[in-house]
Amino acid sequence: MSEELKLSVLNKLETEGSIADTKTAFADVSAETILGALKSLESQEKVTYKTLTTEVWTIESEGQDMLENGSYEARIFDAVPAGEQGIPVAELSAKFGKIASLGQGTGFKNKWIKKNGSNIVRLVDSIVDQVKVDLETVKATGGHTSSDVIKDLKRRRLIKPNKTFSYAVSKGTDFSTEIKKQATDLTVEMLQSGAWKNSEFKKFNFDSLGVSPNGGHLHPLMKVREEFRQIFFEMGFEEMPTNNFVDSSFWNFDALFVPQQHAARDLQDTFFLKDPAVANELPAFWETVRDVHEKGGYGSIGYRYPWSIEEAKRLVLRTHTTAVSSNVLNKLAKEPYRPAKYFSIDRVYRNEAVDATHLAEFHQVEGVIADKNMSLGSLIAFLDIFFQKMGITNLRFKPTYNPYTEPSMEIFSWHDGFKKWVEIGNSGMFRPEMLRPLGLEEGVQVAGFGLSLERPTMIKYGVDNIRALVGHKVDLGMVQSNPACRLDKKMGKEVFQPTAVEADN
Repeated sequence: MSEELKLSVLNKLETEGSIADTKTAFADVSAETILGALKSLESQEKVTYKTLTTEVWTIESEGQDMLENGSYEARIFDAVPAGEQGIPVAELSAKFGKIASLGQGTGFKNKWIKKNGSNIVRLVDSIVDQVKVDLETVKATGGHTSSDVIKDLKRRRLIKPNKTFSYAVSKGTDFSTEIKKQATDLTVEMLQSGAWKNSEFKKFNFDSLGVSPNGGHLHPLMKVREEFRQIFFEMGFEEMPTNNFVDSSFWNFDALFVPQQHAARDLQDTFFLKDPAVANELPAFWETVRDVHEKGGYGSIGYRYPWSIEEAKRLVLRTHTTAVSSNVLNKLAKEPYRPAKYFSIDRVYRNEAVDATHLAEFHQVEGVIADKNMSLGSLIAFLDIFFQKMGITNLRFKPTYNPYTEPSMEIFSWHDGFKKWVEIGNSGMFRPEMLRPLGLEEGVQVAGFGLSLERPTMIKYGVDNIRALVGHKVDLGMVQSNPACRLDKKMGKEVFQPTAVEADN
């Protein structure tokens, strides 16, 4: 077929001089087959060609249904008998199902029908099903009709555009109707026999791109994560080990001065392990933590409830990386005193309903600073510098409540796109009831702050549904094609551009 098609193209050019449109000249041959023949002839300089693109509107499945059975509103109208009695709404719903309300709505809008009590009655004796007429026109013409018709059918998602390709062909510089078989390689046999002298070789296309190697690619989350890591390292932070995804409730809650009756410890919020269900042991200072919960200490009266060691031993998927921070601070307390700055970026797990902006697992970015003479003012000054390095300026802080920090602050930044303040993180000073049982000496204060990794990543890469960023619905093409993350650290606008993600929040 290929050789025959090439000869047909050359013979047609010989007799007619040019081919205005291959779709007309070779109606029974697909555009892909035509293109293959033209590329082969072009490589021999026998032809030149230009691509012609035509937009054709095709009818979707719902439109095909209306083309065969009439529009929803016409079906509803036909089902309503003439006269003042009409037909009950419930009867229409039972007969037409989900299309009943759609058809009624358009029928009301067109003033074909109206509601009279619990019945639907006619307002006119007959109608023209214009939607069906328009669909018949699109089918007959391929969409070459009124732009208003196309706009209306497209709005109702009854049609969709498709591009078709054809080609305008002209004679090349070495045009002839004879096709010689071109050699693709210079072989040993050609050299030995001398056949290469009379052979015609296929030309190399040195401008063509080679096949891209199928290598590994960093996920957008990892690209933004690396940018954040570099900011932390630049500011002198050490990275905490975060490979402990399963932890005891003691480290995840109790050591953080979260009461055992707190709502965050319910099954609706936390994933508890079934096997094994409990930790083998607790750290040596668990009794101190128990006493602070039950009786108080370090200036606090505690929560005044009977603390349960069985509850503290229950294993959970960590709900925040602060569980890691408390463990690291406990190890820091066992060393000679030194100021320290730690950060972590890793997954945490919450038993949440999954939607466009929430998953049951996500990444938390957390930083803690331990030093003497730390204060809330020190924390605010640090956060100003930290977020400037991310390209975020013009911060505000709002008091809030966290069980393990006091005072606590939500962090807001002015959003130029939405013209409002948007929450971007949480922060606070760790309470003495948490720090002293960990072993940190009197006078050592610890400030902490955190934000999510998914939200800035979605904004940076224009993703409006978190399920398209993480999970089985991820498009691998998106992972492969997106560039490395570079936060706009001068203007402070690139990270927080308006998207549907922030609109939902």
